[in-house]
Amino acid sequence: MKLIFELGVEGRGMTLMPECDVPEYQLPEERSEALHLPHVSENELTRHYTALCKRIHGVNDGFYPLGSCTMKYNPKIDEDMAALPGFTQLHPLQPIETAQGALEALHTLGAELGEVFGMDAVTFQPAAGAHGEFTGVLLIKAYHTDRGDTARTKIIVPDSAHGTNPATAAMCGFQVINIPSGVDGCVDLDALRAAVGPDTAGLMLTNPNTVGIFDKNILEITKIIHDAGGLCYYDGANLNAVMGVVRPGDMGFDCIHSNLHKTFATPHGGGGPGAGAVGCKEFLKKYMPGPLVVKKDGKYGFAYPEKSIGRVKMFYGNFDVVVRALTYVLTLGKSGIREAAMNAVLNANYMRVRLKDTFTMAYDEICMHEFVMSLVDLHKETGVSALDLAKGMLDFGLHPPTMYFPLIVHEALMIEPCETESKETMDEVCGIYCKLFELAHSDPETLHTAPHSTPVRRLDEVGAARNMVLRYQFA
Repeated sequence: MKLIFELGVEGRGMTLMPECDVPEYQLPEERSEALHLPHVSENELTRHYTALCKRIHGVNDGFYPLGSCTMKYNPKIDEDMAALPGFTQLHPLQPIETAQGALEALHTLGAELGEVFGMDAVTFQPAAGAHGEFTGVLLIKAYHTDRGDTARTKIIVPDSAHGTNPATAAMCGFQVINIPSGVDGCVDLDALRAAVGPDTAGLMLTNPNTVGIFDKNILEITKIIHDAGGLCYYDGANLNAVMGVVRPGDMGFDCIHSNLHKTFATPHGGGGPGAGAVGCKEFLKKYMPGPLVVKKDGKYGFAYPEKSIGRVKMFYGNFDVVVRALTYVLTLGKSGIREAAMNAVLNANYMRVRLKDTFTMAYDEICMHEFVMSLVDLHKETGVSALDLAKGMLDFGLHPPTMYFPLIVHEALMIEPCETESKETMDEVCGIYCKLFELAHSDPETLHTAPHSTPVRRLDEVGAARNMVLRYQFA
């Protein structure tokens, strides 16, 4: 398929833009070199992007079992609300008296998510999940610094954590202490007790964890950290497994981020847009990034917390993501949010049980919203790796699950069917997975060279990573 720069001929074009209604600005001569723009007709333009659309695989195309890094349910009503002119035509610098509806949306969602999180204050400034982590850990740092407890220089992170957790802790100036998982996939309590001390600033943890297991010792874990004088940070990447059922604040966590683009209805692929809403307990509220939306005398306004860490992003976050999340929460309500979480868990366990007699489960027990299979034995027997099997799925029109994560499981495939998949779809997918398992034994070479029916065949991913071509070279 040609690039759009390779279509059309010199001088061809179209008139789609309205006449300019503001004075034209002439660029300085040193910046007036002609731009490399495609010379295409409207037909060529629309056909090009239609062809690209046909190569995209999304939730509207079929089963999409990635780990909760990508939200799979984006109700169209949420898109409609986010597109309302009263929201899209706002300017962040206009007087707050003229933006009361937007401020009410921020304030309302903050209160609603505070209930879901079990937290007392929420900010929507962070632009994404990792940015939310950064903000949450800065709150922990501000708390210890404000108390003069500067000897607390270490953040404890389990070995099953998302890679952003240790990166965040290091960016905030902490030393990262890695804690191993036990044979059950959960935190090793003895290792945790041995690691804590007067230098412990806090713990970063997600529950359920990255192997899809709810840690039965979660109250003991947070107590160990608190008894040592540290604080507990909750990575909300897997919140869609427990929302409305149990609250991180009740598990003993002091602050949390939630990826609104994972759990609360914003389409998320290719890196954005996102929002990493951060919640905290009352004693941390005074350190929150400002301004926060407050309501006084029936009107909404802004206020800076007493000892704010300052802004972490200009203005008030990715506002349209907040509108989508608010619509999602108000549409589902208390019972609907709980039902979504329970269905996510039900679907994951249904697929796990359907597949466990064929594939090796990394942890063969009741899981939450996702489960992890290990293809170590299959790889030894047939030479077919997790990557090979994932490539083979493409020939059946399936999007592969998350591969090679978490790192504590070798040859891992992490599968999350999400709450909206039907039993019939999951049965069909399990059947395809089992066919691929049989194919690995009968014709492994087919999987070594898969996919065979996609527009692009198997790529040299190592070569692409080592010899990156980041821009188009014009003749």
